[in-house]
Amino acid sequence: MHYQITHRIVYNYDRPVILAPHSIQLRPRCDVTQKLHQYQLKLDPVPQQLFETLDLGGNLVSRAIFKPEGVTQLVIQATSQVETLRSNPFDYLLEPWALLLPLNYPILLHQQLQPYLSGQFAGGIGAIDPVASQLAQTLWMQTAGSPIEFLSALNQTIYQNCQYGLRETGQPYPAGITWSEKSGSCRDYTVLFMEVCRAAGLASRFVSGYQEGDRDSNDRHLHAWAEVYLPGAGWRGYDPTHGLAVADRHIALVAPATAADSAPVSGAIKTAGAQSQMQYELKIQAGAGDSSETLGN
Repeated sequence: MHYQITHRIVYNYDRPVILAPHSIQLRPRCDVTQKLHQYQLKLDPVPQQLFETLDLGGNLVSRAIFKPEGVTQLVIQATSQVETLRSNPFDYLLEPWALLLPLNYPILLHQQLQPYLSGQFAGGIGAIDPVASQLAQTLWMQTAGSPIEFLSALNQTIYQNCQYGLRETGQPYPAGITWSEKSGSCRDYTVLFMEVCRAAGLASRFVSGYQEGDRDSNDRHLHAWAEVYLPGAGWRGYDPTHGLAVADRHIALVAPATAADSAPVSGAIKTAGAQSQMQYELKIQAGAGDSSETLGN
């Protein structure tokens, strides 16, 4: 699928402020699952310096350094043309030693995956949530330890048992809260999914990006889902909000070990006491090849 995406974010301040450096993660990644044909990032005010870096997880981060001048508005607009390539999310063959949970990783691979195996609470890393551990044990019993069946069952369990609610700002809730309340946003579902995977010994990471969405609705929002590392298959996406294995209807931006590192924009202002208000507009057009169909405003 081919997508044209325009993501515009506006910060309005109640008084002139000095902008500290900002990190921006709005560039779609380019890999075996999707190809980035064009990308343009515009900022107003124009930064004094804008450069791109790669973080430890290979995610591209744009760093903007602004002039020390007072401004009352910051506008960030990213425009992308992306082609998604993975039509079949199950086109793989697991390693023979990875057919039963918990996985017995080779030592070197286990060390490399450690950030994706530890528990996360409010963005931090530590012990696995006990509620997630209990759910993992239940699903492990139901699926006889099959990794693929476990992931499918987990995806459907969250999708069928939890009530979705849009929450535009704020950190994801801990996995135990989401499962106990049986409700949450896409990022809450993703953290729950990841925590249960990690409790079962499956490395997982948090993906921030876009999803094609309902063609009968004009609402478009930044989306979140999980990727699980399956030996022999690599990183594979699961979207518990929709109960789907991720294929070519999702466009990934970044995939860090925790949700805290996935923010599309992070930064600060140097003016004490100033208040800000954020607004955003997201447009997604989808079509095959040169033809396109408007999906949202």
